[in-house]
Amino acid sequence: MEGSLPWGNMRIILFAGKGGVGKTSIASATGLKAAGMGYKTLIMSLDIAHSLSDIFSLDKGLMDKNKGMPVKIEDRLWIQELDIAEEIQRNWGDVHKYIASLFHTAGLDEILAEELAILPGMEEVSSLLYINQYVKEDDFDVIILDCAPTGESLRFISIPATLEWYISKIFKIERRVVSYIRPVAKRFYDVPLPEDEYFKALESLFVRLEGVDNILTDPTITTVRLVTNPEKMVLKETQRSFLYFSLYKMCIDAIVMNRILPGKIEEAYFNDWKESQKRYLALADEYFSPVPIFPVVLFQNEPLGLESLKSFGENIYGERDPTEQVYTERPYEFSQKDGKFYIKIKLPFITKEEVELNRLPEEMVIRVGGFKRHILLPRYVSAYKDVTAKIDGTFLNIIFGGKSDGKEKSQR
Repeated sequence: MEGSLPWGNMRIILFAGKGGVGKTSIASATGLKAAGMGYKTLIMSLDIAHSLSDIFSLDKGLMDKNKGMPVKIEDRLWIQELDIAEEIQRNWGDVHKYIASLFHTAGLDEILAEELAILPGMEEVSSLLYINQYVKEDDFDVIILDCAPTGESLRFISIPATLEWYISKIFKIERRVVSYIRPVAKRFYDVPLPEDEYFKALESLFVRLEGVDNILTDPTITTVRLVTNPEKMVLKETQRSFLYFSLYKMCIDAIVMNRILPGKIEEAYFNDWKESQKRYLALADEYFSPVPIFPVVLFQNEPLGLESLKSFGENIYGERDPTEQVYTERPYEFSQKDGKFYIKIKLPFITKEEVELNRLPEEMVIRVGGFKRHILLPRYVSAYKDVTAKIDGTFLNIIFGGKSDGKEKSQR
């Protein structure tokens, strides 16, 4: 019997985090459990170094045969690993052809020129095209996105805004200017200027992407789950990921704390490690509260194949529906206006006297009684030296205003 999402919308869940924390295993186990509950589910890899087929122990020939399209591996479960060569043909023909011609004109071998013409962002745009298509055509109940390491994930979510800026501010002017100078330039320069087919292809891509930014920032459809480990460096990067996804106004509905040592381990060799993990688990509560944390005990073996992944999914979610929107509010919001930077935090039932603020070089620490929250700040906010705060109903507003002096600016 097919499942029915209680909120009625398609669900999209992004699993993001530092490389090596276990994103693909957790995304795969989540998708498998969702399919087992009756939801028509797609797991899509957004990482250029695809590993979904390896996690499911699939024959690579099966993936190659499908040329980057969804492959059904179980009842109500599909996986998709994009094939960039196929996506060039499907979506980037005239754009790729022009860029390759530029490299070839510069003296590069034709084969090398073709390879270099696959620019950063092409695969991410192709992924967004599929997501937009699947949502509009209602092809799946749940889409699980296995993201690339943090930096590439942020490029993925920033592309819609970047393209919108380019199309609205630059594209029409560039197209018009090139149409005027192309006939003259051909007489004097060997470097080819783009033909109108190039601009038509870009315009077509933008039209097909229209609305995907609203899908990604709608918390009733899309949420982010950050996968992390109880280690200092990993937690720091997770904190920064939390910041950037918040800046892009995406809803983070859970933190998945992977690879926690089982309590039953009694060997003295692990004592320091267990104490270290205990400290970082407590620190994670300070960093990410009130967003819930899913503790995941270190799996005995690497989860590979359907049966192992099913067990891993039970380890993560138990009886919980993995598609449930665990947390729907943004714990804090950023904004900028009139040269000032604002952080808005929901803290009901507090008075000004109960709040203590501490400004660190990269963080803001808010303490209310025994509750403490760390908020990582964008780097450019270090240029603001004055910090004030005020209570507005149930919200605490922190305002950064007044630029630093020239010496401090130069150190940014």
